[in-house]
Amino acid sequence: MERLCLILLLMGRTTSVLAQFNGYNCDANYHSRFPAERDISVYCGVQTMTLKINFCPVLFSGYTVADLALNGRHGDTHCRGFINNNTFPTVVLFSISLSTLEACGNSLVVTTSYGANAYRNMSLVQIGNISGYIDTPDPPSIISYLPGLLYKFSCSYPLEYLVNNSQLASSSAAISVKDSNGTFVSTLSMILYNDSTYNQQLSIPMAGLALKTRVFAAVKATNLDKRWNILMDYCYTTPSGNPNDELRYDLFFGCYKDPQTTVFENGKSQMGRFAFEVFRFVKHRHQKMSTVFLHCVTKLCRVDDCVLLMPICGRRRRRDIEDSLESRPSSGDAIITAGPIITRIASSSGPSLTLNPVTSALLSGVVILGLFSLGFFLLSLRLLRRPPLPTATPSEAWNPSFK
Repeated sequence: MERLCLILLLMGRTTSVLAQFNGYNCDANYHSRFPAERDISVYCGVQTMTLKINFCPVLFSGYTVADLALNGRHGDTHCRGFINNNTFPTVVLFSISLSTLEACGNSLVVTTSYGANAYRNMSLVQIGNISGYIDTPDPPSIISYLPGLLYKFSCSYPLEYLVNNSQLASSSAAISVKDSNGTFVSTLSMILYNDSTYNQQLSIPMAGLALKTRVFAAVKATNLDKRWNILMDYCYTTPSGNPNDELRYDLFFGCYKDPQTTVFENGKSQMGRFAFEVFRFVKHRHQKMSTVFLHCVTKLCRVDDCVLLMPICGRRRRRDIEDSLESRPSSGDAIITAGPIITRIASSSGPSLTLNPVTSALLSGVVILGLFSLGFFLLSLRLLRRPPLPTATPSEAWNPSFK
């Protein structure tokens, strides 16, 4: 009878443990605690960064997997993790691709240190440090009895590796438009190019783009018929991939336009095109490079209505036009992003002069001719300063041969 009671007691305690952790692989004897620094594991992979968080202390603290997000992006499902219940203990996994490493607000800081480069030679090597955090949201109330969870992580890669193994990230945005024929969805995207032909996509060298390099941007749309055009309302830049970053620099908005920015096409076709000169953010003054992200607030408008939505600078828009626009179909705003554009703040060496072969040959000839002329001049001076040869003195004796 006593054995039966003991078995029932153990079964009851096991049931309570399972109920406490809702079927996750957790042990109440080990995981009934608040999270600690040892609960996160960081794997700096070849193509992705993988973060593993012990989920059991998170569950014990009163949170769910939906409460954990990268860098406070709790409203973005792409910045959340997912449960892996096939391990003990259960973990939450986050995967960060090196090709879009700043998509969820992760920070990229470039530093320079002495080490081995890609060719195993010791030299100054530029290191890209990727860092961020995973946290839980703050409650809307003034106080909370739940602990705020915060997990920090970082990985360091040679900048040459990051540039060679990643590409400029270009976000896409789905935009819904309602017209007389119903509702359709179009996808907007922004791509950066090297020149005004818009044929070759922008390629950034390992050392970064030189300041004032001209970059060409194009905003495109899919699933559009001829009735609709693209209108870029507002384009700006930030030092991070977060479009809501408080630190920003405007390229054009309404009647304002940055002097170094040129808008080629806006509201007149199914493509928006503009160009600007790259710069550096002053906050990166202690770094060798600066990161610039480009954002555009874009909408779709009817071909006949786009011109009415464009700002009329210098005079007030007529009231009847504004009233008529309220009944015209158009889409909501969508923010699309491209970057990072890495700019070179300073060069580690002095300015160098590159000469072509013809110029080098001409300079060599001038140098040789100059040396020959200098030698001839010195030889002439030496001959002029030499004392004259002695001459014979005429004798006072009379020569009988002469009469």
